[in-house]
Amino acid sequence: MLATLTEDRFSDEGWIYERKLDGVRAIVARNGSRVEIFSRNHKSMNASYPELVEAFAAQPVQQFVVDGEIVAFDGEQTSFEKLQARIHQTHPDKIRASGVQVFLYLFDLLDVDDKDITAFPLRDRKQLLRETIDFEDPLRYSEHRNTDGEAFYAEACEKGWEGIIAKRANSRYRVGHRSPDWLKFKCVKDQEMVIGGFTEPQGSRTGFGALLVGYYEGKKLRYAGKVGTGYNRELLRSLRSQLDSLEQDDSPFAEPVRERGAHWVRPELVGQIGFSEWTDDGKLRHPRFQGLRTDKAAADVVREAR
Repeated sequence: MLATLTEDRFSDEGWIYERKLDGVRAIVARNGSRVEIFSRNHKSMNASYPELVEAFAAQPVQQFVVDGEIVAFDGEQTSFEKLQARIHQTHPDKIRASGVQVFLYLFDLLDVDDKDITAFPLRDRKQLLRETIDFEDPLRYSEHRNTDGEAFYAEACEKGWEGIIAKRANSRYRVGHRSPDWLKFKCVKDQEMVIGGFTEPQGSRTGFGALLVGYYEGKKLRYAGKVGTGYNRELLRSLRSQLDSLEQDDSPFAEPVRERGAHWVRPELVGQIGFSEWTDDGKLRHPRFQGLRTDKAAADVVREAR
């Protein structure tokens, strides 16, 4: 179930409010001795997060399906950029060498003891979640507040959080849907973008100059601008290698893109981009690259409505 972005902040006794986390969404299914951690696009993440697999395998309840967010912390803030060091690692030695500790915040329960509870009200599902899982690190329960969404949103922004998620308290869980029953109140602006090209580096820079990014509007890939900041030298090199393997002759964008020395690539890679605002002509202002997303298909990337 996915949340819809909104600029309408509100307080309502029929809603609960949770902290919005800057990580990777995960569905976890346990059936006896078997534990599987899946990403949004149904890829197994077991190899990248062995400590989470072990924590779920040690639970007393033998069968359940839960929903949550895998995060790493940079100080007191959850950080998708910090998590990047773990997302692509699958070898135990490299995972340990990364030094990045991860946690999984759980906020929903979909199935327990072979009983589908997605039709239960959210408050009941969260209560059952508390009763089903033993919450010890690295597993954490996603706490919520009742009624006062506006004050919680103001507090979240003051603390430097991503924002909060407002959820209708009596809503059912709708698999695969972006629903108005879950709403995002964001303190910062960021979203996924499809990478459709890049420019050559200038001066002493290596790898590439900027990524050319966009989003889908129906079947058309709309150009949203170029992203030239947010990279270190290692990332510039590794990304250039991936981009070279995807290079093609024609632009994947629906409109002409007049960037000098542009290279075009098959629109398969998805990046998370932070920015200050959308311009009137549909471009990102002050964009900054935050990391690659391997948990979302490029075809599913659209401009988040406001």
